[in-house]
Amino acid sequence: MTEAPAQSEAPTPAGPPVRRGRASAGAGRLAALLVSPTLLVLTVVVLYPTLMALKESLYGAKGLDPATGFISDTEPFVGLGNYAEIFGDAGARFWNAFWNTTFFTVVTVGLETVIGVAMALIMHKAFKGRGLVRAGILVPWAVPTAISGLLWRWIFNSDGVANALLGQQILWTTEGVHAKVAVIVAEVWKTAPFIGLLVLAGLQVIPTEVYEAARMDGARAARRFWHITLPLVKPALLVAVLFRCMDALRMFDLPYILVGAQKHSVETLSMLAQNEASNVRFGPASAYAVILFLYVFLIALAFVRLLGADLVGGGRAGRRRRTEVTA
Repeated sequence: MTEAPAQSEAPTPAGPPVRRGRASAGAGRLAALLVSPTLLVLTVVVLYPTLMALKESLYGAKGLDPATGFISDTEPFVGLGNYAEIFGDAGARFWNAFWNTTFFTVVTVGLETVIGVAMALIMHKAFKGRGLVRAGILVPWAVPTAISGLLWRWIFNSDGVANALLGQQILWTTEGVHAKVAVIVAEVWKTAPFIGLLVLAGLQVIPTEVYEAARMDGARAARRFWHITLPLVKPALLVAVLFRCMDALRMFDLPYILVGAQKHSVETLSMLAQNEASNVRFGPASAYAVILFLYVFLIALAFVRLLGADLVGGGRAGRRRRTEVTA
């Protein structure tokens, strides 16, 4: 018996893939064209200053050259000498500023997160005069930081409002724990509404049917908050916390205006770099700036690496919750 000849497969048309390839290439060129202004601005305002600061950190200050004994009009090349001095025996001031920066970041961002979530829940409630309450909560965030520092400096004066309310004479704007407390209070008052605003945006996209179903099932307010509200606003909350951490690590203007420069209790890395630059020690100042940049970059990178899926709401739990909500 002779075998039947195998049927030849019909050729697949090659037209659509070619069109899709051309469309993808055109979309890619259009995307690159649209993104190029942003990349140019970032290069000018971020990449170039960073590279120049890195280069400047390799040079010392003008003055007496210990190698020759002559006065130098140019900045001598010292390599990693500025970094060795920072992390060496003479780095006590740097470590104090480093721990102050970390302490302010952890405490202020933690308090702002709790207060900001509470503000968002209040602003999300439907009640008479809600617009006025929202405006009143967001006013501190709209006030410029310099104005806020001057305002709180007047409050924390020796004869200011704070001592009048407490009935004591506390020197808030000098040194010690009181200066730290003054900075924390002023910073939390200023920036907690920022977290509240972002969390409020996350609350407004939660369907009301979810709360109604949970209420019909007998879930109380605390249970609805922990199992519905908090998981669904988690991406917005994490973005707010990330932005606030990056901002708090660069804290400068509020403690500088409220307490003052060269105060051991509140000096941050940004204040230390500014102080070195004001004394025409641009090499050490650039070294401090580079270290601060790396510190902020590593914190942001670790934040995104550990919580990247939750930042965009794309984690497995987030997809499961969205499926349950839409079901």
